[in-house]
Formats: sequence, structure tokens, C-alpha cells
Amino acid sequence: MKIIIIFFIAHWYLSLFSQSFLQHRYASHRAFTMNKFWERFFYIFAYITQGSSYMSARVYGILHRMHHAFADTDRDPHSPKYFSNFYSMMTHTRKVFGRIRDNSMVVEERFKHNLPDWPAMDKWGQSYANRIMFSLFYIGFYIVFAPYWWLYFLILIYILMGPVQGNIINCF
Repeated sequence: MKIIIIFFIAHWYLSLFSQSFLQHRYASHRAFTMNKFWERFFYIFAYITQGSSYMSARVYGILHRMHHAFADTDRDPHSPKYFSNFYSMMTHTRKVFGRIRDNSMVVEERFKHNLPDWPAMDKWGQSYANRIMFSLFYIGFYIVFAPYWWLYFLILIYILMGPVQGNIINCF
């Protein structure tokens, strides 16, 4: 059970670090700069640590900038103020994220400047094949190391880690 707890805690905090460092501080706020090597390094780091919840830094940056510009108004892409529950907020955020990713939503120019972009990584990282691959890895890891059946419920948190962390931050 010890390895399950260590893996879960490490995955949770490394995923949170990736989101904070690459998608939030770097892509959204441009709080610091990186050369192309380090940018790609942290893209790969985010891909590994976020796994099935990998998010495009470019799309996250746009969505987060919109969130700050329209905080707690009806134009905020994920304000808990306008949703009756966590699930409806997550579903709406996912739809807006997908529309930005697919360029099927008109986004103001002010939100699109100076963003990191790695289209090939984003396409693979957000694909169903990738999400299934990581989910199977998590299941396999638990088959090998989980001593109790009830620990398998943690797999859902691995698979939905990004949305779960986003809900915690946005709601509290």
C-alpha cells in the first residue's frame, strides 16, 4: 500500500506543479521567460506528470486570461457563481477549452498574444489514444501494487486529475 500512497501523492503534486509552472505562471501570465529547450522540457514534463489530464499550454493560457478578464461575470469560462454544481462547471469548461483548441470559438486578440505552442504535443497529449494509454497504465499499476480493491477508486482521480484540481481551485 505504501507504493500506492507514494505514487498517488507524487502524481498529485507533480501534476499540480506542472499546471502551476507551465500552464499558469508561464503560458497564462508570462511571469518568466524560457528558451525553446526549457519550454519543450517542461512541455514533456507536464505531459508525463499530467498524463491523461494533459492540457495544451496555449489553450490553457487563453482560457485563463479570459477567466481573469471576465472574473465572476457571465463571460467567465469557469466561474462557480454561474453553475449549480461542480460537474456542470467542469463540463462547460471542457466545452470552452475544446472550442478554443479547435479554433471554433472567436477569441479576442488580446488573449492570444505571446503564448507557447507545440501543436504536435498538444494533438497527441489531448488525444483519446493518449488518455486511454495513460488510463491503462494507471490500471496496470494498481493491478500490480494495490493490496486492497477499494484503492482502485483512486484511478478515477488519476484520470480526472486536471479537472479535479481545477474545480478545487476555482470553487475555493
